[in-house]
Amino acid sequence: MFSEEELERYARHIVLREVGGPGQAALKEASVLVIGAGGLGAPALMYLAAAGVGALGVVDDDVVSLSNLQRQIIHTTPDIGRRKVDTAAERIHALNPHVRFAAHATWLKADNALDLIGGYDLVLDGSDNFETRYLVSDACFLAAKPLITAALGTFDGSLTTIRAHEKNENGEFNPTYRCLFPEPPPPGTVPPCVEAGVMGALAGMLGSMMALEAIREIVGFGDGLVGRLLMVDARTMRFETLRYARDPNNPLNGDGLTITDLSAHV
Repeated sequence: MFSEEELERYARHIVLREVGGPGQAALKEASVLVIGAGGLGAPALMYLAAAGVGALGVVDDDVVSLSNLQRQIIHTTPDIGRRKVDTAAERIHALNPHVRFAAHATWLKADNALDLIGGYDLVLDGSDNFETRYLVSDACFLAAKPLITAALGTFDGSLTTIRAHEKNENGEFNPTYRCLFPEPPPPGTVPPCVEAGVMGALAGMLGSMMALEAIREIVGFGDGLVGRLLMVDARTMRFETLRYARDPNNPLNGDGLTITDLSAHV
């Protein structure tokens, strides 16, 4: 199952009681799609590759710019002007040649989301806008795929896991992203990164936590973040967890379904 080189590479995982050989084998068999090779996706991709996730994919149609390098650590100065998916592929292969990598040089859209997401076991959303986050979460529900989604502010961030297509121990559906955020904020109330700024190391911190949550979901240890929103305040270095529940009025798995496809996102 593992070569001698792989056994040495993953030795610090394998000796962990919570991971061991079976957990590392689960990572090798897993496939993860990352939306965005930016501030969150870059560190997430690096740590997932280092952990030995067998197949990684990334969706991004952007090119590397100089201003990206303050936080998007998978890219380097000589990469400026190149496609992010190409430089990500090179870094991941250099880090761990055992990982199969798929570069999807496109934006996630209603007409390709289900095909892209359907080919993976788990999705990580590192996008930087609400439009894409709603699209990813709706597509993951329709494709019956678990989703780990994170968001960054200037000095704050949040992280949660969505398994809205599954039911909890009480036979009730888990909450959706729309249960947490029923509607996007009004236009202009959340300034983009280019205007507000973002602490680069915070992106690395949240991206690494996304990778950790993905590893926990794949291996199956610890208490996951389904129904819990982890919030980080980098100014005070405070971590808080907010619990949220399924909203029976949500349009995905609520009592009266109104979203049955992605046509609303066209």
